[in-house]
Amino acid sequence: MNTPEAVAAAGPLAHPVAGVPDLVAAEDVLLFVNAAITATGQREFRSDADAQRLSLDFLHTYVRVNYRRVYAASLALDINHHNAALIVRALLETAGEASDEERRTEGRLIAARLALLPPPRVYRLFGELRRAKVNNRRTRAIMRDWLAARPDLGHDAVKYRAGLKTAARHIHLRCRQEAEPLPETGEFLFRPGRSRRYEHRLLDAWRRAHYEQGAVTELPFSVAEGFAAKHGMKREVFLKRAAPRMTRLERLRTQEQRVVGDRRPDVDLTAMPLTRLASYVLSLGFTQRAERRAELTGALRAAARRAAGAHAGSWGRVHAVLDDSFSSSGSGQKRRRPLAVALACHHLLEALAAPGAYRGLWTSGAGDALLVRPWGPTPLGTRILDALEPGPGGAAPDRLVIVSDGWDNAPAGLAGEVLRVWRQRLDPGRRTAAVHVNPVYDADGFDVRRLAAGVATAGIRDAEDLPALVEIARFAEGRAGPEELYAYLDRRVARFTGEGGTA
Repeated sequence: MNTPEAVAAAGPLAHPVAGVPDLVAAEDVLLFVNAAITATGQREFRSDADAQRLSLDFLHTYVRVNYRRVYAASLALDINHHNAALIVRALLETAGEASDEERRTEGRLIAARLALLPPPRVYRLFGELRRAKVNNRRTRAIMRDWLAARPDLGHDAVKYRAGLKTAARHIHLRCRQEAEPLPETGEFLFRPGRSRRYEHRLLDAWRRAHYEQGAVTELPFSVAEGFAAKHGMKREVFLKRAAPRMTRLERLRTQEQRVVGDRRPDVDLTAMPLTRLASYVLSLGFTQRAERRAELTGALRAAARRAAGAHAGSWGRVHAVLDDSFSSSGSGQKRRRPLAVALACHHLLEALAAPGAYRGLWTSGAGDALLVRPWGPTPLGTRILDALEPGPGGAAPDRLVIVSDGWDNAPAGLAGEVLRVWRQRLDPGRRTAAVHVNPVYDADGFDVRRLAAGVATAGIRDAEDLPALVEIARFAEGRAGPEELYAYLDRRVARFTGEGGTA
């Protein structure tokens, strides 16, 4: 039977021309990076979750077996949390395949990446390692160091009780001695109900919440919700009392339930990450968006300026083609995600372009970015022709950015032909830098779908990563060789693990 491990162990894909293994390896690396940025193993518009997971599992195995150093180095890139957790698990499960030097580097990369992952995902990863019976010394040390760095294990014991309990058991973390990290918390996890009172505020609030309504709102919101239902508390009363302890996203998620009359809850939209804010905007109805136009547009522009940072205004004349076709509706698991990325990129590109030098074209022909919706076919070719038209003063754009899933279908293939002819005949000197960023993983192709060979394509998860992705795109376009790619990865690893260097 051809398992993923057996196929991957066969080595890099054969190439008909001798002397190009480095080029093939570089292409494999870029393919994996695109997948690790975009794929989440969830259903997409054109493929189900099983196909996504199967494709992603094979790709992980192939790259880990053939390019282990690059596989580990991917943790230093802007990959998504799902793939970061998969990489960490695979590296720990196959520690015997690595040299001593590789294990040391991997340990630093894993520790740095775990510090960035959301705690629920880390605890879920620890549970997977326990079920897989991965319990070597390095794994225990990594888990122990991560737990020791947590700001408040009492809070984790209440909010992530099962995860913390599993991790403590797996690494044999002693909890009874006062010198150990979990003295009172160990009692709470493994001998509940024995103590009449806990010194830790949250642990004692959890104990009292079983019989005292007043203690419910002292707990983290996700835990308090269960106790509120148990006590039969009215939803509006509970939300009002719990509001001071909610996170920003929890306040945003419950804001419609907390609206009283015409007063809106105190939610600072400008502090939200750009892509997440775009998803929130698209979740509102057209009437709400129109009524809150100034607020929402101002928040999107403020988030875009923050994301642009030092790059703001440095990209010159920028023309963008933005996909709001029906396929941008995503799936039930990733609702409107591709459209949210396009909307976020629209505002980010406006901030990156020189003042007044940005032009955004939606595939539907929409002129109001705030009111876009997933609708119609994908006439990318026509919109690319429009985007390549000179701007005011007859100047061609300095950059052309296409944000789309790549399914050009009105007519099919026109976008690729337009880009091919333009690159070969009209702009062979590359006066205009062109890049296609794709937010959707193509399970059948083990990559994101591309439009044309002469235009670099990069996967994108969050619009905030766009400036970094443009740098990676030059490797995909062939403007930089394999040696530069590997040097770039080394710089990212050095910076990510705090060993100096710049990316």
